Amino acid sequence: MYGQNDLRTTLVTAQKAPAPTSFKRASYARFYAEPPQESADRTRTWYVRGATLVVAYSEVEAGAVFERTGQPDEYAVVIPDDGVEIEIAIAEGSEIASGKTVSFVPSGASKITVLKGGRILRLFTIESADLVARCTNAADYAEPDPNVPPLAAWPDPVGGRKVRIYSGNVAPEQGRFGRIYRGSTIMVNFGDGRIGPRAPDNLSPHHHDDFEQYSVALDGDYIHHLRWPWISDSTQWIEDDHARCAAPSVAVIPPPATHTSQGIGEGLNRLLDVFCPPRRDFSAKPGWVLNTDDYPMPEGETV
Repeated sequence: MYGQNDLRTTLVTAQKAPAPTSFKRASYARFYAEPPQESADRTRTWYVRGATLVVAYSEVEAGAVFERTGQPDEYAVVIPDDGVEIEIAIAEGSEIASGKTVSFVPSGASKITVLKGGRILRLFTIESADLVARCTNAADYAEPDPNVPPLAAWPDPVGGRKVRIYSGNVAPEQGRFGRIYRGSTIMVNFGDGRIGPRAPDNLSPHHHDDFEQYSVALDGDYIHHLRWPWISDSTQWIEDDHARCAAPSVAVIPPPATHTSQGIGEGLNRLLDVFCPPRRDFSAKPGWVLNTDDYPMPEGETV
């Protein structure tokens, strides 16, 4: 990233979009090390946010209830483990999500009733202002991220208002990355994780130009490695970050930081990656998104 008057900006390899002039630091929530923001009958819930998304992580018992009234947009519910079961009800009807699943719930009124306890995640955009206010890291976003554009929802799903539930146990397939599902506001990549530490000579540093990555550690122990680019204004430089986060936790990784997550636990290390809005690059890969028939891409874009 060159200075304003540097002639190297005329090189073919120079980026065409305006270069960043400042950066946002990463934000981390270590739920195992802090009390829940909500502790009610049969539920314990932690909240954390980024520029576009709120993650609500809950440990629940059978009989727990979550209700939304006047929900402004679609949200997602993830059951990360088998043996957990919930009922999701809206005015048009109800559905049962059992075991590892990703569900998308329409705007408006909805009710989640826990039938078999465990842990669940609810994923909301920052349009849910009441939940934004509960986040432990709200101060981190008192100023918006200059490199994340305003949130814009993708098209509504085909087939009208209903709860849509997708399995997190779809078998792996050669050439397909994870189990990716998208809604109108949120994309979830439901991976299997890996047993044992990740080899330090086989990491995958990469960056995103203009969207965050929410890495939810479900199991194990991780180090999130981040490096921000140097720009001509050295007062905006940020030192490298090597943040250790066990499970459960969330790392909000801002653009355009180069990043990679290294599992270091001896047992299962498992991340759930979330993006808000859905990623175009993942969506453009044929076969990667498993529910494309239900959720179209924005007008003028095709897979």
